Amino acid sequence: MERERNNAIPDRHQTSDWDELRRRLTAAREATSREPTQAEKQSILRARAAILAQDPAGEETAADYTEVLEFRLAHELYGIETTYVSATVPLLELTPIPGTPPFLLGLINHRGQILSVIDLKKFFDLPEKGLTDLNKVIVVQNDEMEFGVLADEIAGVRQIRRDEIQPALPTLTGVREEYLLGVSRERTVLLDGRRLLADSSLVINDEE
Repeated sequence: MERERNNAIPDRHQTSDWDELRRRLTAAREATSREPTQAEKQSILRARAAILAQDPAGEETAADYTEVLEFRLAHELYGIETTYVSATVPLLELTPIPGTPPFLLGLINHRGQILSVIDLKKFFDLPEKGLTDLNKVIVVQNDEMEFGVLADEIAGVRQIRRDEIQPALPTLTGVREEYLLGVSRERTVLLDGRRLLADSSLVINDEE
């Protein structure tokens, strides 16, 4: 009988624990049910904006690359950004113009428009490396100028990472180096189309 009475007496410590648990549950319900303050709302919005502004780690975007048309000239591989290329055509008829600089080879008729054609080997003062075909013309243009660039062969179009473009090779500096973007990891010499098209000496004016 004595043992049964002892079992019926509530444990003072257990009662205290239940009271503490009920207090915490009540506080939690109140915290989740109340409206956040204006300061708390602004803090949440700032945190969300910071998360959205972050780029996913390691994810590449189109802005990381530039697309270039690669072509061979005098056994070397060159490239120019396709944003400056409007067409590649075979060299069918070239009309030489006497009295022009050696790099200005002559004129062609491209879709009813008369275009100057330049030889980059002569423009860059590159050494001649045997006979080449020079039977392709790359038509480059922007809003103000359009002319043709001679090439031996069109190699294709390729994406190149911008951060992998290195400064021009020492052998290419000193002469016309301002027209070079640099050299790709695969040693393609990249031309600066914007600067080439800004040079008015690369076209033959009608008045000349």
